[in-house]
Amino acid sequence: MAREPTPTRAHYRHFTPLGTRWMDNDVYGHVNNVTYYSYFDTAVNEYLIRAGVLDIHGGAVIGLVVETGCRYFTPVAFPDQLDIGIAVTKLGNSSVRYEVGIFRQGVEEAAAAGHFIHVYVDRENRRPTPLPAGFRAALEKLLVGE
Repeated sequence: MAREPTPTRAHYRHFTPLGTRWMDNDVYGHVNNVTYYSYFDTAVNEYLIRAGVLDIHGGAVIGLVVETGCRYFTPVAFPDQLDIGIAVTKLGNSSVRYEVGIFRQGVEEAAAAGHFIHVYVDRENRRPTPLPAGFRAALEKLLVGE
């Protein structure tokens, strides 16, 4: 099976700078695979909070992760400085597929690339709910390929 090409920065619509931390490294001397998922969450939630559409403490709508995946191309390690690229590749009524790229600052090709799907639900009853207009508008700015 042929491997998909390594994504480049051109695929992503927003970048969040993020420094690796000493504790991110594992015994093998690079950032542990599970830490990449925290980078994904940090970049997406930072974007949504700064866009003014996500209130993590009291908002009526919250996103629940229902699927994730990641491909690793080259290791990163502390003290690397990263840019976390995000794009939306599917925007449904209550669900969103985010694609996320992990880049060393100044490098064009991703060190890792992944995705996750959020289903947005009512905070109280945890049932899927349509994305509010402002939320949808913020996500449309990240949309690629649809």
